[in-house]
Amino acid sequence: MKKKKKLVVLSGAGISAESGIKTFRDSGGLWENHSIEDVASPEGFARNPQLVLNFYNARRKQLKEVQPNDAHFILAELEEDFDVEIITQNVDNLHEKAGSTKVIHLHGELNKARPVDSETEIIEWEDDLNLGDQTSSGIQLRPHIVWFGEMVPEMDRAMKLAAKADIFLVVGTSMQVYPAAGLIHSVPQNCTIYVIDPHLENNITRSENFFKTPATEGMRKFKSCLKP
Repeated sequence: MKKKKKLVVLSGAGISAESGIKTFRDSGGLWENHSIEDVASPEGFARNPQLVLNFYNARRKQLKEVQPNDAHFILAELEEDFDVEIITQNVDNLHEKAGSTKVIHLHGELNKARPVDSETEIIEWEDDLNLGDQTSSGIQLRPHIVWFGEMVPEMDRAMKLAAKADIFLVVGTSMQVYPAAGLIHSVPQNCTIYVIDPHLENNITRSENFFKTPATEGMRKFKSCLKP
């Protein structure tokens, strides 16, 4: 049986935008009218924890109302012919809902929580999270989100995965948020790189592998280029 080529995908907010989830970039640097510093930093949580919890409670509710789009579904379908592994900067679960089976969440997941004193004790959490929601040992829970200024625990795993890619796809990301943007430098020299994003200028790959389009349109074009 022929070994499947390894397709490693770096996805960002642009792939979920067509499902109705707003991006930072399209909101003038605000996230649902909040400054990033207020709702996505340890300092913001220390200043006003209930504001931060309310913010993510609203995002969690929104997530229940949106569905994967064709870009998510195409990636899931590609598992038939390729060994697809997704490294996503998104905290939504739309890749999984579309059927993708191997997803690394660099920046955490909305539907999970963890104690404020631990990065590794992670629990499923799909309802509202409030002050007073604690572990059995009395430690306050917080969203399982990697905030600005915090370490990215999955980064080492993601770099090792990128280094094994036969094909590397960048879709829906500005390539401005580090360390995730640096993954492009981990791919092997003989790896074929594709990029899908309506905002990026191409300084990454050959022009025929660059699709300056929204994610769904770009994924259709990308799929037509592939040979198992």
